Amino acid sequence: MTKASAAIALITLGVDDLPRATRFYSDLGFEKSVSQSQTSVSFFRAGGVVLSLFDRRALADDAGLPVTPRSPFGGITLARTLPSREAVDDAYAHALASGATPLKPPQEVFWGGYSGYVADPDGHPIELAWNPFFPMRDDGSIELPM
Repeated sequence: MTKASAAIALITLGVDDLPRATRFYSDLGFEKSVSQSQTSVSFFRAGGVVLSLFDRRALADDAGLPVTPRSPFGGITLARTLPSREAVDDAYAHALASGATPLKPPQEVFWGGYSGYVADPDGHPIELAWNPFFPMRDDGSIELPM
């Protein structure tokens, strides 16, 4: 048996209002799969992974977890890598215009890049970043140097 590299294929966000969340991510430029999405779940192309949106309570039930009140930070962020500082500024402004909540305006950061944070309508933090150390592919994913 050949050992395969570990890979994250799908990231699912639990959301309180699926149509609202679907509109938000569509407006940010994520391409929704019409053939695979259903009334209870939306799937989007997201570079090398698939982003899915699913009812928060149903997702907790599926994982066998209790539905608890959400905290402002659940210990995970999504990150979107962009090709320049200017692209970060533009994406930040566009996200706010699409209904995101500002968390941290774009700025130079300690690790040598440029980034800012917004929260989607369900409070999931999204980092918008330019990273001079990670080459970008045409699909927006990164080439992680080894």
